Amino acid sequence: MYERTGWGWLTWRVPGDGTLPGLPRQIGVLAPGATLTQRLAVRWLTRRPAHRMALTATSPASLRFSAVLVGVISLFAALSALSHGMPTDFVLSAMLLAPLLTEHLPDRLDDRAREHVRSVEGDAACQYLQRLAALHTYIVQVAAGSDCYELRRSAEIGQNLLWDAADLLQNQDTRSASSRLIDRERLMVQLADQVAQTVERTRAESAFGETNQPRDGEGPLGPLPPGFELAARPTPSPTPDTSPLKGCRPMLETHPDDAVRTTDVYLLFAHEPYFPGEGAQEINATVVAAASLLHPQVQQPDGARIHDRLTQGREPGEIIPLSTLTHELAGGADRPKVGDWEKVTTDLVQLVCARECDALSLGLPEIACALIISGPHTHMRAIDAAAGQAVTYGPEERAAVLAEVDMFLAGLVAEQDLWPGDRLGSVAKVDLVR
Repeated sequence: MYERTGWGWLTWRVPGDGTLPGLPRQIGVLAPGATLTQRLAVRWLTRRPAHRMALTATSPASLRFSAVLVGVISLFAALSALSHGMPTDFVLSAMLLAPLLTEHLPDRLDDRAREHVRSVEGDAACQYLQRLAALHTYIVQVAAGSDCYELRRSAEIGQNLLWDAADLLQNQDTRSASSRLIDRERLMVQLADQVAQTVERTRAESAFGETNQPRDGEGPLGPLPPGFELAARPTPSPTPDTSPLKGCRPMLETHPDDAVRTTDVYLLFAHEPYFPGEGAQEINATVVAAASLLHPQVQQPDGARIHDRLTQGREPGEIIPLSTLTHELAGGADRPKVGDWEKVTTDLVQLVCARECDALSLGLPEIACALIISGPHTHMRAIDAAAGQAVTYGPEERAAVLAEVDMFLAGLVAEQDLWPGDRLGSVAKVDLVR
């Protein structure tokens, strides 16, 4: 019995006594970012098994029942066609070709469909992958009912982890790939924990908003954010040195000249890993000068708007992770208002690969990369399967990662700062006009 999911499928063998099976017989994982054709491939692979007819009672050879049926139908169709005077060569070729295609074409389609999936069998492999699949299913279910970027991104990362684990198990056994499998399970546990914390934080903020905001203060998108009052109930504005939400940047509309702007800052963002050359280290994070966001090959005005957010109220030489900007935008809720962040970061990576600007390319360890992707106040727990203990990572470890990145960057820019690229001025002017 097949159980189809959004990320693949599970194959169960149901016992004859009616009890529920505890372990799937096979687990299949769909490729990340699958297209409609690739998803149809999953449905094709999880179709009902073909019924076969043995040629003789003692022979192992057999034919598909559908091929036998098509052969009988094609025989009568050929006799009818010959009686109507159709060419004998054409009729006989079609009569023989139809059952042959019915017998062998599904096998060829199976081979093509398997190129888009990774499937594992065996108790040990399925038991490991089932644990990852359970965590990923939870992440996908939470992300499906939310438009929060952090949740949707966690679901994408989970699909990649599940795909990598299935690829390892398809080509190796659990013993030989144990260290890499443990790393992926640790990251999946961290993702699930981060998603749970995000959900709890969102619920707490919603409950706080409902308690402290009057019902008539709701707008078309729900309660007003905490710290904002209705016009009918004005309150004294806070002094510039204090914020109504301690530790949070108020989401107030300001003109570019209202805030202190520091252009000598850097953007740190994680991305899909790539290898810059043969034998080179894998690159999964990049640091660029803030002005690179104004490059004409970066999608505009999205890049200029992110640049505007990036350079407000910063310290000179500060490295700002992309997740910090997301946190400042109401935890990601206001992220779409700024622009297409994914397209901008993709354009920046392409800009770096084309050597159209300078950058610090990093191959961060998995834990460090997860901390960079997480918000500044997020705590993550990693399970050490060998020791049976949980290790907690939080803001202090994240700050240590940023300090190490800052050390590398300081050595790089000691003699010359990062070159942001050419033809930046025209883009900045256009953005200010808009």
